[in-house]
Amino acid sequence: MAVKKTPMRMCIGCREMMPKAQLVRAVRTPEGEILLDTTGKKNGRGAYLCHKEECLRKAAKQNALAHAFGVPVEAEIYDRLSEELKKIDG
Repeated sequence: MAVKKTPMRMCIGCREMMPKAQLVRAVRTPEGEILLDTTGKKNGRGAYLCHKEECLRKAAKQNALAHAFGVPVEAEIYDRLSEELKKIDG
C-alpha cells in the first residue's frame, strides 16, 4: 500500500514549511472578512500561520496578509487576529 503524503504549507510570518495540521489558516471570505479558520474548511482565500504570536507580528510587519489576499489589510485586523490566536492557543 502506498504511503500517504503529508500536505505541507508555508507560514507567511517565518516562511517555514510545516505540515498543514500544525498551522492555523487565515481566510478572506467571499464577503471580504478576514478571520482565522480553525476548521480549515471555510470558503475563501487562505494563508497559513504558525501558532506563535511572533509569526503574526512578522506577517504584520511584512504586510504578508495584504500580499496573500490581494487587498489592503489594516492594523486593526492584525490585532483582532492576534486576539483570536490567543483564544485558540489559550
